[in-house]
Amino acid sequence: MAAQVMTTLSSAPPPALFVTGTDTNVGKTVAAAWLVQLLAARYWKPIQTGAISDSDTATVQQLAGISPAQAGHRLLPPRYLYDDPVSPHEAARRQGAVIALEALQMPSHPDPEDRRGGSLVIEGAGGLLVPLNRDAYIIDLIAQLAVPVVLVTRGTLGTLNHTLLSLQALRARGLGILGLIVVGSYQPAENRQALKLYGGVPILAELPWLDPLTPQALAAIPPLIPPARWQAHG
Repeated sequence: MAAQVMTTLSSAPPPALFVTGTDTNVGKTVAAAWLVQLLAARYWKPIQTGAISDSDTATVQQLAGISPAQAGHRLLPPRYLYDDPVSPHEAARRQGAVIALEALQMPSHPDPEDRRGGSLVIEGAGGLLVPLNRDAYIIDLIAQLAVPVVLVTRGTLGTLNHTLLSLQALRARGLGILGLIVVGSYQPAENRQALKLYGGVPILAELPWLDPLTPQALAAIPPLIPPARWQAHG
């Protein structure tokens, strides 16, 4: 049976949204860059691991076509930055640190009179139950920030279980869900309808694997639902 859905209508994109995934390497950063492009938004990765070899902020800057002149007001620095490409709790431990959930508050706009990039796209680390410390997970960070969620998932076999478990976790916490971004092709093709039917939330966009992956190729992908019609589903 399809999930029951409650919606909150809006006439504009939310001022902030949280991008999370069903698991690691599902395509969150590409989806976040697509959202930053689409909404002319700012971007914030609160916790970055694997900083020696990878920077999601730099990737989003490149894929969203953000110039160095724009970077100062559109790219917010991570609050926690760790070298090792492991779970945040372990990356912090290896550097003799602990991630404090209370330190991860919603950033204010740098200039209230300057509304360039007024929306804020926040990207998480891994999936919802990735640990931040002994007591808190990514889902606790979402609840603290109190912003709606875009869930990034694959279209391939196994996506139904991963996606429905993630949606169930979000609903159990009473968190608003804007919808899904599906990365890659549907295999089997019936997964597209199954995700909508059993998930009970819309598919906001479908991002194919792009080769080459360029800002122009990403910008050419239209949303399936215009951002002004996005709704927070309970």
